[in-house]
Order: sequence, then C-alpha cells, then structure tokens
Amino acid sequence: MADQQDTGNHKKQVIELLTVANEYCMFIEKAYDYSKEDILQYISKISPLLYLKGSLIPELKPENPEAYERYVTEEVWENIFNELRNKFGRDDEFWFIDEISFQGEEITKGSMGEHLTDVYQDLKDFVSLYSKNTADSIINAIAECGHLFQTNWGYKLLRIQKNVHHLLYQHEIKDDYAELDE
Repeated sequence: MADQQDTGNHKKQVIELLTVANEYCMFIEKAYDYSKEDILQYISKISPLLYLKGSLIPELKPENPEAYERYVTEEVWENIFNELRNKFGRDDEFWFIDEISFQGEEITKGSMGEHLTDVYQDLKDFVSLYSKNTADSIINAIAECGHLFQTNWGYKLLRIQKNVHHLLYQHEIKDDYAELDE
C-alpha cells in the first residue's frame, strides 16, 4: 500500500513539474513578444516554482538509458539565447561564484540569456521526451531531468533568481538608502 501511495505521489509531482516546465518553455519560446520588464517579472515568479518542483523529482534508475534523447538543437538554443541576450542588453551579464567548480574565491561572469536558455533546454528536452509516452522515454525523461536539476538547471535557477531580484528592486534599495542620507 505504501508503494502505491508513493508511486501516486511521484506521478503527481512529475505532472506538476511537467506543467510548470511546459509553461516556462512556451514563455521563453515567445520571449520576442515581451519586454525586458515582463520577462523579469515572469521569471521572478516561475523560477522559485520550477526550483520547488525540480527538488521533488523522484530519483529513478532507467533500465534503458540509451532511450534518452535531446531535442533542443544548437540552432534553436542560439536563437533563444540571442533573443534573450538582446532583451536584457547591458543587464544580461552578472557575477557569481560557481558552486560546481568552486576553487578559491574566484567569481565568474554569467549571462542571463545563457542561464535561461540552458534551463529551457533541459526542461524542453524533459517535456519532449516525456511526451513520447513510452515507459522507457518517461523513465529516462524523469531520471535525466532529476539529474540535470541536481547538477545544472537547479543551480542556474538560483543564480537567475538572485539577479532578477536585484534587477527588479535595485531602484527601491537605492531609494531607501537615499532617504537615510537626508
């Protein structure tokens, strides 16, 4: 009985991630329709939700890992990246400490467009593979999405969230400090 309930909970968690991931992908694919402010507002709201849903992905071991496929082509990735980078302009670049390959106190220059596009690629591949609706493709999609959350897009969402928060609210911080000077 516990196994059935556990499986049911996992299915619900995966479906919820699929829903949010698909929404994110559809938005990013149409970034050309939105202003920089609209994109920042959207990312500020969906990024924490994606992170939460990603953290709930069950760990699975695929029986046929060779059934894993990537769907986002280099051309699609480049088009989305360039659109986002152009939208953000001078706000595209930000500094962060790379937690994955952290050595010393070295900071790294990041790109909002690159981070958002990398998250898009991992999530679009997840949604596309899952939608093939075969047992192997579903298990591979979940397993790889969980792995990539732990090693790639989870980190990128956290970096993005911090930078988006700064871009949205930096003027309010400056205003608060200006009042203190008066």
